[in-house]
Parts: sequence; structure tokens; C-alpha cells
Amino acid sequence: MWPRWGPYTEVTVALKFSPSRSSKRDVGLPDEWTVKKLGEICSDVFSGRSKRMSGGRFPLYGSTGQIGLCDDTLYSGDAILVARVGANAGTTNRVSGTYGVTDNTIIVKANSEVSTDFLFLKLVSANLNSMVFGSGQPLITGTQLKNLDIPLPPLPEQRAIAEALGDVNALIAAQEKLIAKKRAIKTATMQRLLTGKQRLPGFGEGCGYKQTEIGVIPEDWQVHRTGDIVDLLTGYPFSSSKYVKNGIRLLRGANIKRGSVVWNDDVTQHWPEMTQDILKYELKAGDVVIAMDGSLVGRSFGQISKADLPCLLLQRVARLRAGEVSQDFLKHWVCSPIFTAHCDAVKTVTAIPHISPGDIRAFRISVPGTIQEQEQIARVINDMAAEIEALRKRLAKTKDIKKGMMQELLTGRTRLV
Repeated sequence: MWPRWGPYTEVTVALKFSPSRSSKRDVGLPDEWTVKKLGEICSDVFSGRSKRMSGGRFPLYGSTGQIGLCDDTLYSGDAILVARVGANAGTTNRVSGTYGVTDNTIIVKANSEVSTDFLFLKLVSANLNSMVFGSGQPLITGTQLKNLDIPLPPLPEQRAIAEALGDVNALIAAQEKLIAKKRAIKTATMQRLLTGKQRLPGFGEGCGYKQTEIGVIPEDWQVHRTGDIVDLLTGYPFSSSKYVKNGIRLLRGANIKRGSVVWNDDVTQHWPEMTQDILKYELKAGDVVIAMDGSLVGRSFGQISKADLPCLLLQRVARLRAGEVSQDFLKHWVCSPIFTAHCDAVKTVTAIPHISPGDIRAFRISVPGTIQEQEQIARVINDMAAEIEALRKRLAKTKDIKKGMMQELLTGRTRLV
């Protein structure tokens, strides 16, 4: 058995859905393949009846995956679950063993001529979300599923396809686990380095620690208000009536994500030209930028790179330039969970949460006594971030390979047996 799949709907391979029987010629299948309705190859397609309980021995599944435990043993064996109603309608899940299923989820059990793992892949690729109907309460029905056309290779080929894609899925799971581990290590290391609890070789030999208003730090470090050591500027209220299709990009809060700056077409606006009166709002490479409002306030920050230039600072975004500390060291403080916790404590709790320039200036950080140690700390954290980014790109490539494999194997364009 290959690793259990969780909710997954991102890869799509077109399957034909129609009330009438399809010919394999309609979809260009190999001669050995057949096309059958899902209802013809499944022993069961029905909604669950389990009830949620405060405790129990068996997993209880709903439209979002496992939602709790139950004591009833209504269902057992290999099955595919399809969310029937709600925002997740059409999402698929793979289960086995003994379990409960609520009434907002459809249970699909394949008969002996079909591999459950193969059928799960077909339903994932079918993009069941596109079959959902109803605006108030999105819905997909068992009748719709039963009428879905399923191209089927012989059973040995089904198993070979499922095994091959299962191997790729296991690789993806391993890569995701490694990235999560590296991120956790980076977060812990960053907090220890920024607070001086961990000193790098060549710094702080024989130095003790002292108590400060933000906790214990090395004796040769100092605590500073961010406002005392940086030049902080908030953006200009550029008039939206003067926006143009092409020109100088305006950095808005929507362009700042968790640790990065993005320029998606749907959120990026442009200004006609750079003029003398707005020169102070021109951003430079290395500038740290913080979105000051929105649901992710305190978590939306980034650093301007050369590739982002030229761009201008729009209102409700703060720009920080270090005066007495390393710019990269400052960036890591702003990108730290400590800064996020500070923002959570001071942000206004309204329909649109926001922080003020004063809130940012009031944030206190511990700073090494030498620029050399600041830069070395920043370099170590940067190296860790670069390693994670390389792993993330490798994961994306593996997912692309898997997508291509699904498109080839599930349509018979590439054969394994």
C-alpha cells in the first residue's frame, strides 16, 4: 500500500462527464482500455451516517478530512471519500481500516475489477469541484458521481500506475517533511541568534549575560527601540485616478507577502513617472518594507531587491532603512516571530486590523556591539533561507513531474505494462 493521500485537488486531467455511455474512441484510449460509468465499477456510492462524538476509538471523517473520533463501526475497508456539501464539495480523500463518515461526505467503494488507488487518482484528476452546483450551499451528488465516465486499463496496469504515482507521492511527502523540519530549525536558530542566546564562533568569548527589559542578552549587546536606529518612512497617497497601465510600480500592502515582494498583475498598480516631489518615496535595494494593515498585519514583510526596482512606496506601507545596524540583521528581526507577536499585541482589532508607525518604532530589539557580528548572524540566517528555497524549488519540480506523469499515465498516452 502506498502512502495515504490526504485532500488533494490541484492536478487535473480531463475526464468526460455525460449521462450517456461513452466510447473509448471519444477520448483516444488504447485498445485494451474500456470506458465505464463510476456506478458500474463501484459496489457502493452513498452518503455516510456516522455521528460525531466527544471520544471514540475510530477516526471520523467529514468534508474536510478527519474531524474527530467515533465509536460506531459502520464502515471499513478501502474507500474514497468525496466531500458532498459546502465549500469543500468535490474534495477527495483516501481511507482504509475502520472509520466513521458523516452525512456531508460520499463514500465510494470500488468493486473487484478496479484498484481503489487507481480510482482515487482518476477522481483526483477529474476535478470534481467543477461539477459542484448551487450558490448558497455548494453541492455534489452521488448520482453525478455514478454518471462520471472512467477510462479503465486492465487491472494489472491500474496497479502499476498507482504504484508509480505512489512512489512520486512518497517522494513529495518526504520533501515536504524535510522542508518543514528545515523551517522549524531556521525559526529556532534565528530566535537564538537574534537574542544572543547562541553566539557564533569568534564572538563573545568569556562574555556573560545581563537582564534587560526584553529579557537576558549578552553583556556586550544593547537594547534599542527600532525608531532610534532606523529611518522609517510611510508611503504617499498616490491618487488612483492617475494610475496608468504601464509605468513605475507602486508598492502596496497587497504586494507584500510573508517574507517576499510579489508583483502579480491583479494587485500591481503603476505611476506615470518619477518627479522631484515624490523622490523621497523611491525605494532602494535592501529596504525593509512592512504592510501596516490587513488580516496578515505583522506577517506581511519583505525586502526590496534590485529586480523590484524602480518602485514607489504607497500609503499604509512602511519603509525601514537601518542607520546604526546591518540592514540584513534588521530584516531578520522584522521577519521574526518576535516582531509578529509584538504586532499582535499592539494592532487595532477592527474590521481591518492595522499597526501605526509608532507601533513599529516602539519595537525593541537586541543588537550586537559590532557590525561584524550583526552581519555574520544575518549571513547564517540567509544561508538557511537559501537552502529552504532550493528545497522548495526542488519540491515544485517534483510536483510538475507528477502532474506530467498523471496526464500521461491516466490517459494511456504512456504505458507501464
